[in-house]
Amino acid sequence: MSATRIGIIGGTGLGNVLLKEGGESVHVETPFGQPSMDPILANWEGVDVAFIARHGAGNIYHPSNVPYRANIWAMKSVGVRAIVASGATGSLQEPIAPGHLVICDQVIDKTFRRASTFFDEGVVAHVELSEPFCPTLRALLSEAGDGVNHDVHNKGTYICMEGPQFSTRAESLMHRQWGGDVIGMTCMPEAKLAREAELCYAMIALPTDYDCWRPHEGSPGSDALLKEIIGNLNRATEHAIALIRRSLPSIAESNRSCGCGEALTLAVWTDEKVLSREHRERYAPLLQRHWNAKKA
Repeated sequence: MSATRIGIIGGTGLGNVLLKEGGESVHVETPFGQPSMDPILANWEGVDVAFIARHGAGNIYHPSNVPYRANIWAMKSVGVRAIVASGATGSLQEPIAPGHLVICDQVIDKTFRRASTFFDEGVVAHVELSEPFCPTLRALLSEAGDGVNHDVHNKGTYICMEGPQFSTRAESLMHRQWGGDVIGMTCMPEAKLAREAELCYAMIALPTDYDCWRPHEGSPGSDALLKEIIGNLNRATEHAIALIRRSLPSIAESNRSCGCGEALTLAVWTDEKVLSREHRERYAPLLQRHWNAKKA
């Protein structure tokens, strides 16, 4: 990751704030359509960054319709090698209070409507995903979290549900029994695609409230509850920005020793010789380096 551009994918809250930071918008064509928005290239804390608001400017994509493949492809196209992502979640555990941050280390993927691989035709690839988040990025974020004035949990299992509806109480209780710590709708297939693109990827979860396993105290009205959740989101967003800001220099200077950048080395099972010209051109940005290495 040394001296490279860092990608930031912001969910609800963080996206709205970082869009105000300014920068240069760059149009990127991908084989998978248009990204949520053109990546914004900027310099933040002396580090070159590329930013995409996951839900688009103005929040126009719900979780199932986010163009995840186009977003990750666009990030790789503008020179990103590591992505720090954030997303609003509900908390499944009492110690993870609204407004805290969680640097997730595991995922349970419950999505079923989303394209979850770049290699949907012509090429068969099976990347390793036992550790779905980059250990180097997680360690650097955790180290930065030790120096900020708010609660940061250095691990947590993210339950990724399809949505856009929230869980039933029975489902929420089940997710707790599974060992889930937070629940959201956007971590997958984003993390899977980043691994296929050989990008380092970390997720900072922003709990806005306790999921419905925990009844709200005093039965607040809907207006009061929404105001509380938005307030928690704003607070968690401020905390996430402070954490990312503090971690960027160390991420940019870190050696890329995690293995994420070699995820496809043993993952591709398809013989290059059988690829059509169309598929060869389609996947060249991901596979050309590996093809050249085999010929060397």
